[in-house]
Amino acid sequence: MTPDDQNRPPAINALPQGHVSLPAGELLVVASEYVEAGRIDAAERLADHILRSIPGIGQALQLKGLIAYKRGRHVDAAGLIEAGIAAGAGTFTDWRNLSELYRLLMRLDEALSAARKALSLNAADPLNFFNLAMVLYERMDIDGSISAARSAIDLRPNLPEARMKLAQVLLAKGEFAEGWAQYEWRYQIPGAAALMPATDKPQWDGQKLDGPLLLIGDQGYGDVVQFMRYLPWVKSRTDAIVIATSTEMHGIVDQIAPGIAQYHKWEDIPPYAAFCPLSGLPRLHGTTLETIPVQIPYVYADAGLATDWKARLDARIPAGKIRVGIAWAGRPTHNNDLNRTTALENFRPFADVPGVALVSLQKGPGAVQAKGFPILDLDAEIQTFEDTLAIIDGLDLVLAVDTSIIHMAAAMGKPTWVMLPFAPDFRWLTDRSDSPWYPSLRLFRHPMPRRWDLLVPQVAEALTEFVGSHA
Repeated sequence: MTPDDQNRPPAINALPQGHVSLPAGELLVVASEYVEAGRIDAAERLADHILRSIPGIGQALQLKGLIAYKRGRHVDAAGLIEAGIAAGAGTFTDWRNLSELYRLLMRLDEALSAARKALSLNAADPLNFFNLAMVLYERMDIDGSISAARSAIDLRPNLPEARMKLAQVLLAKGEFAEGWAQYEWRYQIPGAAALMPATDKPQWDGQKLDGPLLLIGDQGYGDVVQFMRYLPWVKSRTDAIVIATSTEMHGIVDQIAPGIAQYHKWEDIPPYAAFCPLSGLPRLHGTTLETIPVQIPYVYADAGLATDWKARLDARIPAGKIRVGIAWAGRPTHNNDLNRTTALENFRPFADVPGVALVSLQKGPGAVQAKGFPILDLDAEIQTFEDTLAIIDGLDLVLAVDTSIIHMAAAMGKPTWVMLPFAPDFRWLTDRSDSPWYPSLRLFRHPMPRRWDLLVPQVAEALTEFVGSHA
């Protein structure tokens, strides 16, 4: 019951019908339809056939670029679309597609130029303004991104992608009132996973409720931890609550909401009077920067597990070492994972800080990188989030990229540091090193996109100071 994140980038657009006025035009339209239908191999065979027959045809190069994008080969896709434009296929859609690819590759100056070129060719297309809003946010031009998103909405008021981007940028700026309202558009984005099966029950409006309220863990694990803080406020408005979330989160949610029934299968959920996604609670609460609930800690380690894990750590870490738990990779399917995840080797300066013992909190595909690295590798031993909480309880500091580990540690009140992308998630705001959501959290921001070589030394210096102050 945890759909993919809703911060979705604009899609690379297929060739519209009528785009081609050449003998190969009909084949190109068919190939483009194949792409839209997900028949990528068949589309590529047709595109290759056309290019063998008419080498250098711009529209076929564009189609090959679209196929490369669908396969995740962004460098190849950009090169093919560049070649298509050079061959004369430079419509506003082509320039917009190229801008999006440049954005994904963090070639942000070129992305901005291509976005402006698309607008110069068609200033009446709202997707061109949406694309510009995406690029400007990556450049941390906050006001420019807001303006571009509003222009897209002016042209098409029911464009959910633009409203979602506007929400994220407003929230990052701290303008919560309008930001939370616009955030309600997230489930109208084409392709977004549905919040829940069809129901005749209303979405909760935050008022007193007669009958059970269904709360839905609708985003990632970290979001569940972050927004469960609203439960005391929810309890003041209804006497009965049931919670739908993934099984992995049941232990953590149970300690936040003891005695409240949890379900992970829709068919098992009992009757309810209204529903609400957890991520919708800040809006209903009327949350501002000044009214964020911060009754921390509200997440705890199980006492028995904490004792067990402390004994394990004591047996494997030399006495007197500062214990620093780290995680370097988020969920690979997260749409911003290229900007938030890194290789463990980039964290080697942390291992070189005298007096530090690194402890891996990493799970998932990235965990294999701990082999051979100077770190206590616990991947095979960590079975549940309850294990993770118990390990964190025995650490001095948690230091990680922007993933659920950060939320768990900070909700426990543990000293926690997060290394944020240059253009961060909206919840971390801009230009500040602290968080109103978590008092024990310290934010480190990339000075330039994906420049871990610039950020890590700054964090290593701070870590050296931390060790000195705790010696």
